Amino acid sequence: MVLRQRSVLELDPAEVKRARALARQAGRPVVNLAKRHTTVSVERATLRLAGLSGADHERVPWVNHLVDRVRQDVGLEHGVALPVWDALRRGDAPDLTTLAQKAAGGAVTFRLPEGKDATAAGKAARTAISRGVRTIDRQRATRDKLIARHGDPKQKPWIYLIVATGDIYEDIPQAQAAAREGADIIAVIRSTGQSLLDFVPEGATREGYAGTYATQENFRLMRAALDETSKELGRYVRLTNYASGLCMPEIATLAGLERLDMMLNDSMYGILFRDINPIRTFVDQRFSRQIHARAGIIINTGEDNYLTTADAVEAAHTVTVSQLLNEYFAKEAGLADWQLGLGHAFEIDPTVPDSFRLELAHALLARTLFPDAPLKWMPPTKHMTGDIFRGYLLDGFFNLVGAMTGQGILLVGMMTEAVVTPWLSDRDLALQNVRYVLDAAGGLTEDFHPPREGLIQTRARQVLREAIDLLQEIVDDAEETGDPALLAAIADGTFGAMKRPPTKGKGLDGVARKAPGYLNPATDLLSEGSDR
Repeated sequence: MVLRQRSVLELDPAEVKRARALARQAGRPVVNLAKRHTTVSVERATLRLAGLSGADHERVPWVNHLVDRVRQDVGLEHGVALPVWDALRRGDAPDLTTLAQKAAGGAVTFRLPEGKDATAAGKAARTAISRGVRTIDRQRATRDKLIARHGDPKQKPWIYLIVATGDIYEDIPQAQAAAREGADIIAVIRSTGQSLLDFVPEGATREGYAGTYATQENFRLMRAALDETSKELGRYVRLTNYASGLCMPEIATLAGLERLDMMLNDSMYGILFRDINPIRTFVDQRFSRQIHARAGIIINTGEDNYLTTADAVEAAHTVTVSQLLNEYFAKEAGLADWQLGLGHAFEIDPTVPDSFRLELAHALLARTLFPDAPLKWMPPTKHMTGDIFRGYLLDGFFNLVGAMTGQGILLVGMMTEAVVTPWLSDRDLALQNVRYVLDAAGGLTEDFHPPREGLIQTRARQVLREAIDLLQEIVDDAEETGDPALLAAIADGTFGAMKRPPTKGKGLDGVARKAPGYLNPATDLLSEGSDR
């Protein structure tokens, strides 16, 4: 899906290679840390792959009840698979749902099996969990068949548009209308605060603040509706939601089971902007990305958010550093280049001299560093003032940069951004803006070649050098302390001007260090399939 173009930035190949090598050095200790730990959400996601769903009369999911009871009885250091399937083999319950119900009422006690009992429990767990992985495989195959049948959008970048009513039954007609007006990707914004819930709500939801809850049933309903619209329009319409927050692994799993196509999944967003514990986040994001890799889901990273809290010129290099780290973490988890919707944004203050040329430099730098990635280009938000005419013009400039630099995913900017929740008519005008610019200037990728020593080339090289310097600083700190220095950099406010120490933050109590003999067939199955 990537808009390929000749590299128009003359970057030093040695510097590009060095930047990636430093990102690996900075990221590797964090990956090792993630491999040594599990979380309550990873274990709940494992049970969801085995088919456990539903909730009690107070809407507490059965996966939460079951994991909490196992943790109470034997801890999570060995994972939930062995004690859960040991209980099933011993006849404590005929199935997972009944076992979870009995666990919620305190009517079952779990043990950690040993010897032949452990071997048998592990084998039974793998058999059950593999059924969920096969469902994800079938959904991926179904997507491929539908794309072959209906076709992909003819024009790129893909046009990405948001719906956010709070009511899934209102979201559906708005999403279908947006697709008919030209949107290629529908993003259902998640209800404010869901990222801080340590459970996934059940069922179709009709109440949400500034968005709609991410649930398996909501995923199913919207995917079915967009399948109908894809057939009607003769092009496959993609669906996006959010795999972030305290339930990142579970939501990623539900997305794979229900054939979502893209998920917002950033390695540091939850840490910086939701104050979720860094260790919890890195453990959860690795599992979630293994799910995405298996499901053929494109991730969208959140570097654009840094520029809402830090200056877009001064902090430009931190965006590049985060993109390089996100690339490393994603590939280590099994994602391919075509699945890396690395984020960046048009957020320079428009009163800054040469702001448009600087935006071009930053966008071209990302396009040149990641030529095979479907980069996600985000519209101006920070400097939208409520003047809708000025905002509409800014969005036009944003769309022009997207056209000139060959971005892969273009999020539709709204002239009423930061003023009101956009009306359908606002979205229609915004789509007209996008279509006009792409139709009139979409071929500029072939003609646009900034001068060798001009501002754009010079600025891009400067940002890359600053990114390399920052990565080198992170790596040097690691060599001095012996600790994962990326965690120290996050604690110091390096990214987005947010300081988040590894010993604090929401969800830390849900992290467990793996013991010898830890077993999770889900991670084994996903690792085995990571080379697809």
